[in-house]
Amino acid sequence: MDDEAQTPARPAFFRLLVYDLQMSESKAVIFGCQGLVLSAEEIAFFSAEKPWGFILFARNINEKSQIVDLVGQLRECVGRNDVPILIDQEGGRVQRLRPPLAPHYPSGAELGARYRRDKAKGLRAAWLLSRLHAFDLVPLGINVDCLPVLDVPTAEGHSVIGDRAYGADAETVSAMGAQAAAGLRAGGALPVIKHIPGHGRASADTHYELPTVDTPHGELSRTDFAPFKALNGEAMAMTAHVIYSAFDKTAPATTSAKVISQIIRGQIGFDGLLMSDDVSMKALSGDFGDRTRAIISAGCDVTLHCNGVMNEMQAVAAASPILDGEAKRRADAVMAAFEKPDNSDEGMLREEFETMMAVA
Repeated sequence: MDDEAQTPARPAFFRLLVYDLQMSESKAVIFGCQGLVLSAEEIAFFSAEKPWGFILFARNINEKSQIVDLVGQLRECVGRNDVPILIDQEGGRVQRLRPPLAPHYPSGAELGARYRRDKAKGLRAAWLLSRLHAFDLVPLGINVDCLPVLDVPTAEGHSVIGDRAYGADAETVSAMGAQAAAGLRAGGALPVIKHIPGHGRASADTHYELPTVDTPHGELSRTDFAPFKALNGEAMAMTAHVIYSAFDKTAPATTSAKVISQIIRGQIGFDGLLMSDDVSMKALSGDFGDRTRAIISAGCDVTLHCNGVMNEMQAVAAASPILDGEAKRRADAVMAAFEKPDNSDEGMLREEFETMMAVA
């Protein structure tokens, strides 16, 4: 018998204590990394700063064993096997895993078109695609998908949302989004609803500039906010870098205490972990320390930084607090929300989905 087999199992209370100590050391930030493996500088940085989670992009994706190894490196840095590993795997234009790692999946708009022809089949398609995402992601160690997109696009809105949305009405987006979230949970992953409280009316791409939405409160409530209210029990949400002049004429939702407290936490009723959209996007102003402090002071629980640029991450980390208080409570709730995957047959679900989407 080897040494590991001779080691007695730790009591449950001890394991919980270790988890609490690890979480108490986590900073309120999610970081990306630069490449397919971590550099020595990244290992040292992540080990010292202990971010709450990480996010992967196409630059971090090559083949299965490489992804598993990279995820293992990230988790080893922070000393937590359950650390959230995020990815944007929607289908359509936004899909980090591509063939041969995952099929070319349809966009949200394609699923929405199926819903408009047959509601029951559309809802099933939304659930199936998310369940297939989980089959693709969870074995690699990726346990959070930044999906569903709950934005309701308008004719004047920028195409950055466009066909990523399930439809142009709140009812379609709410119904399809709920099934997409459920499919991920059934596969052992967690969803992130985005971009709260709604990006569909934004006239600019927030990667490059800051848009202002002047729509009155009543109309926003009936349309933009409705899908987020319908899914307000989900564990995580991502903000929109958009000004809503009905509530705050100067600050986007991400850095607006009014929008976060009155609309996101208040009217919409979302009490889960609230993360910013990428802090490096040009919609935000100021240096990275200023941006991070503004995000946290406005009421976001966690800052998201995606591009893996070291000097930016250092500035964000320096301004990021240790998870504490309500933010830690919400982070703990995220970790408690993970479920064991159901016993679905992957081959059967793939065949069902392909057949369904092939029918005109």
